Amino acid sequence: MSEILLSVDQAAEQLKLHPKTVIRYIRDGRLPATRIGKSYRIEQARLDAFAGVASGHAAAEARATCVIDIPNMTLQRAERLATFLGAAAMTGDASTPALHLSTAFDPAAGNLKVVLIGSPSDTASLLEMMQLQLSRL
Repeated sequence: MSEILLSVDQAAEQLKLHPKTVIRYIRDGRLPATRIGKSYRIEQARLDAFAGVASGHAAAEARATCVIDIPNMTLQRAERLATFLGAAAMTGDASTPALHLSTAFDPAAGNLKVVLIGSPSDTASLLEMMQLQLSRL
């Protein structure tokens, strides 16, 4: 089965961007494309991955949800930990399933609540990083 190839104009139309913006993404290496003659061609699957569109053949994956309650936190420590976790949750590439993270700090009780939703392995990795970071705070 052959892959559908799109021109820069077709890709720009699908992304609702100006064609020059698409060319800039290609030249920056953010959007994979093949140069044919003086023009670029973009595979539909790569454009979909770039745009975050589901491919339609993804199997149902297990998702883990964790709620972590961390007592005895100061606002400064809670902000530092939330920033660290947010940065760690954003690592990965387009093929990595999204890891959702939410934090809430209760200053009256001094509690930080962290909610993680993601694949079991990614969630476990982030929990390990959080445990290591907590031992250093």
